[in-house]
Amino acid sequence: MQGGLRVFLSQGNVIKNAVLQRIRVVNPSLLQPAAFSRHESTAEPAARIEEHGFESTTIADIMKGKGKGADGSWLWCTTDDTVFNAVQSMTQHNVGALVVVKPDEEKSIAGIITERDYLRKIIVQGRSSKSTKVGDIMTEENKLITVTPNTKVLRAMQLMTDNRIRHIPVIDEKGMIGMVSIGDVVRAVVSEHRQELDRLNAFIQGGY
Repeated sequence: MQGGLRVFLSQGNVIKNAVLQRIRVVNPSLLQPAAFSRHESTAEPAARIEEHGFESTTIADIMKGKGKGADGSWLWCTTDDTVFNAVQSMTQHNVGALVVVKPDEEKSIAGIITERDYLRKIIVQGRSSKSTKVGDIMTEENKLITVTPNTKVLRAMQLMTDNRIRHIPVIDEKGMIGMVSIGDVVRAVVSEHRQELDRLNAFIQGGY
C-alpha cells in the first residue's frame, strides 16, 4: 500500500511532504487522551507540498464521508485483554486497529493496537497471543501521532507515510472523536484528483 501511495503521489505531481464498539459502545465525548506528546507536527516539511485543488480537503471531510459510525463509536479493548481477543475483535469487525483504554477507566485512552503490532510483536517473536496482554505490545498514548478534524488530508498523508503508520487517531479539544486509515486518506486524495481532472477537462472543452 505504501509503495502504491508513493507511485500515486509521483504521478499526480504531489510531493510527499504532505475502534469503539469492541462489543461495547462509548460516547466519544467522554474519552479524554491522557497526554498525547506527539500531536500534529508544526515543523515545516522538507519539500513544499503542491496542493492545487486538494488544499480544502480536511480530515473532517473524511469523517463525514465515513458516516455516523466514524464519529459515533469505534472498536476498543483494554490493556488487560489478551492479544488473541483483540485480534479476534479486529477480524470479526474487519478493522485493522483498536483503541486501547485502561481497565475500568473507559474515559482514559491508553494507546492503540494494530495488526502490525500483532505480526511484529507476537507472530515474528513466537509469543503466545493468548497469554500476552494488549498492554504489553500496544503503542502507548504518549507515542501516538494524531491529527485534528482541521488537519489537511495531504498533511495527514505525510504524517502517515513518514512514520510508516496506517491508522491515526483524530482528536479535538474534547478528546478522541474517531480514527482514519491510510485507505481513507488515499481514497480522499484520489477523489479530489478526479475532481481536479474533471475541472480541467471542463475548462479545456469550454472554449476559453
